Amino acid sequence: MKKTNEFIELENQVGAHNYHPLPVVLSRGEGAYLWDVEGKRYLDFLSAYSAVNQGHCHPKIIKALTEQAQHLTLTSRAFYNDQLGPYEKFVTDYFGYDRMLPMNTGVEAGETALKLCRKWGYQKKGIPENKAKIIFAQGNFWGRTIAAVSSSTDPVTYKEFGPYTPGFEIIPYNDLKALEKEAQDPHTAGFMVEPIQGEAGVIVPNEGYLKGVRELCNKYKVIFMADEIQTGLGRTGRLLACDHEKIKPDLLILGKALSGGVFPVSAVLGSHEILLCLKPGEHGSTFGGNPLACAVARAALEIIRDEKLPQKAEELGAVFREQLKQLNMPWVKQIRGKGLLNAIEIDSNYQSTARSICLKMAEKGLLAKPTHGHIIRFAPPLVISKEDLLNGCQIIIETFQEFV
Repeated sequence: MKKTNEFIELENQVGAHNYHPLPVVLSRGEGAYLWDVEGKRYLDFLSAYSAVNQGHCHPKIIKALTEQAQHLTLTSRAFYNDQLGPYEKFVTDYFGYDRMLPMNTGVEAGETALKLCRKWGYQKKGIPENKAKIIFAQGNFWGRTIAAVSSSTDPVTYKEFGPYTPGFEIIPYNDLKALEKEAQDPHTAGFMVEPIQGEAGVIVPNEGYLKGVRELCNKYKVIFMADEIQTGLGRTGRLLACDHEKIKPDLLILGKALSGGVFPVSAVLGSHEILLCLKPGEHGSTFGGNPLACAVARAALEIIRDEKLPQKAEELGAVFREQLKQLNMPWVKQIRGKGLLNAIEIDSNYQSTARSICLKMAEKGLLAKPTHGHIIRFAPPLVISKEDLLNGCQIIIETFQEFV
């Protein structure tokens, strides 16, 4: 059997160097645990960037996957299949929307939302052709397509990938005055925003921000697009992060945990008025809405509901942040989050980096990942037990104490 260094060297030799993973080679997962090729067990405190909310290899999802795979996996949308309609009905009822458009990856769902927003802007708002503007917040991250990097304010994400997609405006996050200034422009079609910015380092906006966004979008006839790919599906202690302020976006963008990390599945949900702006041939995907994805996603959503994962995330998130109050080092700038989406920000001038801390935690049996050099994001599967969560907290605390 190949060992860790052999797998890493193989990737380095034949793969593109577009990631900088921790030097751990994983081969098995179950619930909140992962095992590497040498058999060492780890607590997973990343959950594949919140794609594995239901835990690794949840038996109900694997059962749905294997049963459907024995019948039909792909037809394309050239034909109907017996899984898509029931899945669409289930999802629209589940989230309270008229219609949904299925895709595969999160960034595809983001692209889909932007196309729907522009179509609606031209057809319903009367924006002159090719003049539609879409607003984004500084620090946003929704993928790495050309459109996604064109809306980014992170040089690592956008540098040397230009020329960039036109029609995008960037405003500060958590700033309603800046949003109102841009929303007043009659050419503004929509505002796409994360309820909590994940990749930016779990940036939580002021209470009332999302409610204010909803009110401004109503006032100026602007589509409110909520990127809930990372914050949705129970992660923050509600089914959707927008539910904390009891508001409903015009377009809901979902991905990641929509399949429980088993298969690429994403979706955009919205009203008849918006989704029916698209006509046959104007948007689609060979794999979007495939029978295998439909079966997997339905099982994944049933688990979130039946196992009460949002409630569990809220309860355990409070425990997590309470435990981490023990990190009273002067170089620990902030501990923040909602539910089981949390982050520790360390002083960027501190002698040790977030990566070095993550490497030490991995040695002790806990996996997490740094972002922006000085922030560590913690997002364990929502199925994690309180005992395992407390054990993980102890590893984090002991590791940080070693860096004093």
